[in-house]
Amino acid sequence: MKASSFSAIQHEGYDYIIVGGGTAGCPLAATLSQKYKVLLLERGGSPYGNRNISYLDNFHICLADESPNSPSQGFISTDGVINARARVLGGGTSVNAGFYSRANPSYIQDAGWDAELVNQSYPWIEERIVYWPNIAPWQAALRDGLLEAGVSPYNGYTYDHLFGTKVGGTIFDETGYRHTAANLLAAGNHNNLRVLLYASVNRIIFNTKQGHRKPRAIGVEFKDENGRHHHAFLSQSRGSEIIVSAGAIGSPQLLLLSGIGPGKELKKHNISVVLHNKHVGKGMSDNPLNSIFIPTKDAPKQSLIETVGITNGGVFIEASSGFGQSPDSIHCHHGIMSAEIGQLSTIPPKHRNLGAVQKYVDNKYSLPKEVFHGGFILSKIDGPLSSGNLVLVDTDINNNPSVTFNYFQHPQDLSRCVYGIKTIERIVKTNHFSNFTLNGSGYPMEMLLNMSITANINLIPKHTNDITSLEQFCRDTVVTIWHYHGGCHVGKVVDQWYRVIGISGLRVIDGSTLFSSPGTNPQATVMMMGRYMGVKILRERLGRAAGV
Repeated sequence: MKASSFSAIQHEGYDYIIVGGGTAGCPLAATLSQKYKVLLLERGGSPYGNRNISYLDNFHICLADESPNSPSQGFISTDGVINARARVLGGGTSVNAGFYSRANPSYIQDAGWDAELVNQSYPWIEERIVYWPNIAPWQAALRDGLLEAGVSPYNGYTYDHLFGTKVGGTIFDETGYRHTAANLLAAGNHNNLRVLLYASVNRIIFNTKQGHRKPRAIGVEFKDENGRHHHAFLSQSRGSEIIVSAGAIGSPQLLLLSGIGPGKELKKHNISVVLHNKHVGKGMSDNPLNSIFIPTKDAPKQSLIETVGITNGGVFIEASSGFGQSPDSIHCHHGIMSAEIGQLSTIPPKHRNLGAVQKYVDNKYSLPKEVFHGGFILSKIDGPLSSGNLVLVDTDINNNPSVTFNYFQHPQDLSRCVYGIKTIERIVKTNHFSNFTLNGSGYPMEMLLNMSITANINLIPKHTNDITSLEQFCRDTVVTIWHYHGGCHVGKVVDQWYRVIGISGLRVIDGSTLFSSPGTNPQATVMMMGRYMGVKILRERLGRAAGV
C-alpha cells in the first residue's frame, strides 16, 4: 500500500522495521515475517505493471528516465562517472541486467558465513526467481572466443563461481519477463507483513536516556508520497530491531542523517551526534568497467549478460549486444552501454556531465542507423582494491550524497584493466565474431581503432602493446556496471552479526557492509544474504525465547 495509508493507531508496534525493500530487504522481510510482525518501508513504487521494468526489451528505459518517480535515481560520483541507484520495490533487481551468479566459496569463508546455511539460502532464491537463458548468438560467440583465447575450461550452465568460461542464470524468464526480489515477498506470512511504498525514511529514532548503556533504536520517521510525516515504532518485545537495507548509498546516508558517523561532519549539518563513528561512509568502492565495441553488418539480437569468463587475472569478461525493438524503446542506442543511461565512455570522466549526455542524444538522430549495429565485450575488475567515501551534501534523504570511488587509484586495479583489454584483443582475434561483420572476416584492429567516435563507442588504443596507452584507455573510458558497495563495513560500522556497533536494536544488512563485490555480479549473493540473515535472526531469537 502507499505510505499515506499508514496510521500509528492500527499497530502498537512491530517486531522488525526494515528500511529499504530492495535486493536484500525483500527476502529478509519475507523470512522474518514467517514468525514476527514486520513493516517494510520502500521509498519507491511498485515494479508491477511497469513495462520498462518488466521486459528485457525495455531494459535501458528505466535507467534513462530522470523523472521524479523513476525507478532509477541517477547520480554522478566526484570521479565523473555517471551512475544510478534503484528507487523501486525490488531494488537493483528491478532495474539491472539480470545476470545471476553465486560468490566464490572463498568469499563465503572470508565473510564468516555458515556454508551450510548459505547453500540452503541460494536455492531458496533460485527456485523462486532464477532461470537459464536461451543463449543469444553474441553470447555464444563470446563463449567460443573466451575458450579459444585460453579462458578455460568450459563449465557449462552453472550458478557457481568457477575459473574458466560459463553461462550463468538470469532473472529474465524465457519470454523476457523480469522476476525481481519483490516476488520473494510472496514467501512471507501475509498476516505479519506490511509493505509501504513511497515511504522515505528521514531518520532513525533513538532512546538516548540516561540509564541505557548505549542508545537504542526504537522507531523511524518517514515521509509519505504527499509529504506528510509519520512515525513507526518497534514493539516493546526484547529482540525487536530496526534493520537498514537501503543499499550502498542509502544505508550510510541514513545512518549519517540519524546521527551515527564522524562527529565533525554531522555537526557541520547541525545533526545531533548519537554516536561518533569515523568509519560510516568510508570504504566506498565501485568495480570499474571498460568495453570494446565491435560493429556488425546487421543489428544483432539483443542480449544483456549471459556468458562470463572468470579469468585468473582478476578480471571478468562479459558481453552485451543489440538494443530493444519494442514500441516503447529508445531507438538507436547501445543497450547496456548506452550514453542515455550514463555510459558515456567516449569522454574522459572529468569531462562528463548530464549536458554531454543530452548533446549525444540530440546528435545521434543525425547518425546513420548502421552506427548502432554492433555489440560490446566488457571487462570488469574483480574487487576492486581502490576505494573512496560518501559524505552528506545536505540533510534531505531524497538528495544524493557526494560519492567518490577513486577508480584505478590502486595500481593493481589498473594492471588488471590492462590484462582485461589484452584478453579482449585475444578474443577479437579468434574471429568468432567474424560472422557478424560486414565481409564475414572480422575487422583488423586498425579498423576498430580508427572508426568514428561520434557515436557512444569506445575503441582499443592504437598501440595495444604499449602499456601506458592501455592504462590511459582504462582511465579515460571507465564506466560503471552498478556494482558499488561499502560505507558500513563489517568490523568498523557493524559487527559480524551486522549489528551497528555501539547501538542497540539496529542492524545494517545489504551491500554497504561488503568489502568487495561478490562473484561476477552481486545480486545473487545480496539476495542470499537477506534470506541467510533472516534465518539467522529467527534461529537466534526463537532459541533465546526457548531458553536454548
